[in-house]
Amino acid sequence: MKIHAIILAAGKGTRMRSLNNEISKVGFEILGKPLINWVLDAAKSEITGRTVVIVGFGGNHAAKLVEGKAEIAWQHEQKGTGHAIMQTIPLIGKEKGQTLILSGDVPLITNRALKGMVEQHVNGNFDLTVLTAKPENTFGYGRIIRTANGEVSKIIEQKDLEGDEHLVKEVNAGMYIIDNEKLFEELHNLRPNNKQGELYLTDVIGLFKEKGYKVGAHVLENSDEMLGTNDRVQLAEAAELLKKRINRAHMINGVTIEDPNNTYIGPDVTIGPDTIISPNTVILGNTKIGVANLIGPSTYLKDMVIGDHNSIIQSHLVDSEIKDNIKVGPFARIREHALVENDSRIGNFVEIKKSHFHEGVKASHLSYLGDAEIGEKTNIGAGTITANYDGVNKSKTVIGKKAFIGSNSTLVAPIVIEEGSYVAAASIVNKDVPKDTLAIARCRQENKVGYANVIREKQKKK
Repeated sequence: MKIHAIILAAGKGTRMRSLNNEISKVGFEILGKPLINWVLDAAKSEITGRTVVIVGFGGNHAAKLVEGKAEIAWQHEQKGTGHAIMQTIPLIGKEKGQTLILSGDVPLITNRALKGMVEQHVNGNFDLTVLTAKPENTFGYGRIIRTANGEVSKIIEQKDLEGDEHLVKEVNAGMYIIDNEKLFEELHNLRPNNKQGELYLTDVIGLFKEKGYKVGAHVLENSDEMLGTNDRVQLAEAAELLKKRINRAHMINGVTIEDPNNTYIGPDVTIGPDTIISPNTVILGNTKIGVANLIGPSTYLKDMVIGDHNSIIQSHLVDSEIKDNIKVGPFARIREHALVENDSRIGNFVEIKKSHFHEGVKASHLSYLGDAEIGEKTNIGAGTITANYDGVNKSKTVIGKKAFIGSNSTLVAPIVIEEGSYVAAASIVNKDVPKDTLAIARCRQENKVGYANVIREKQKKK
């Protein structure tokens, strides 16, 4: 049986109060990841058919975010959720199977919840299953009305509640799995019988009941998973919950996070056991960190590799001899496909970009090392800069193993400094340095004894 997915992502997100008209609500990020991609990743293991994202406001940006992951349908006019689903007819209107309908702004939804809904839908032989929750505060949510046998008869919106309906604790989480053929048959029967004049997807439930179709509900274990992100406050609240969820998972897996409240780790980061993360550290993107390393404090890592990241898997199969012993920070910044091998040291105020540190490299202070290949056991002195950009092109610096780069050196790329060579402190090097050579590129010092007094006298006369 095929399971397809439709993700609703056409809303403007007016309450975000953004001045950028190119970004829709689902393009806002939490821990470096757009909202829409949190939802897609939660659902992807359940999807065996086609995935369609419905875009509208800021649609070009949203389409780029899901490129290669989903097909795109455009909702050029905002006429309700039912109208949005109609825009997918040319793509999946004739497909067989079941279809997940999800909101693109619910980053807290988990694969476990969606898997549970799919299993209940299939095992119960339902035609439509609603994802529901029982939050402490039900205000603002549509209420789930069930029949005596536990099936869903209808959803009543907050503004339409009457009498005892206000006491109903089960609410609509806004996500569904529906028989695809029956869904597209009934969409044409939707009517805009509401003050907004819109076509509501929730009205499909009534249409299904009229046909005698079986409608069920799957209740979320954790009602937080249905929380949307309609403004910046809710965005921050969701980020806090996701941060806690991610940090907790790493700690359970053997990572020490000294201050979880002030450590921010993205959802796609992997970290090996016995690594210690110090406070105020941010780790985002597809960063991979091996075992037994020290990261931080106040360090930023993104899309890079530290240590033997394969040992993250291996460490559960072998003894405790696996040691990366890499220290990064404090106040280090490493980004864009950098690789730092075992026994290396990245110190305070060091920035690395697209560089490969072989085993045992030390860069302990105040350096920028971009587009560089640095051989094993090389020492990079404080204040060293790889001048990798000429205003048009980026060029590479290659440093051999066991080299020594003196403090305040500038290495003008493209350049090769071969094995065992020394660069004298304060040198500006723009020519290759052969093996075992001392390179000195600075003016010879001249001392004029007593001339400081002459300078001071001139200053007094000004």
